[in-house]
Amino acid sequence: MCLAIPGKIIEITGEKARVQYGEGVVNSANISLVEVVLGDYVLVHAGFAIQVLSEAEAMETIALWEEMLNAGGYPDA
Repeated sequence: MCLAIPGKIIEITGEKARVQYGEGVVNSANISLVEVVLGDYVLVHAGFAIQVLSEAEAMETIALWEEMLNAGGYPDA
């Protein structure tokens, strides 16, 4: 199963961005498929930002993931 995880754009260089997930995990993502600005929240799948989210949508999704992980109900890999 593949998952798209929400993260916040903290740096943009050309078609690449550094995206922060939660409290410190930062990875690179290709942003060529979406129009974003610094501070936007995006869904990232397979290294590509595929959708821009509002902050409210991102926080709701993150809260649901945390609830699921804390309950031990995370999806099978």
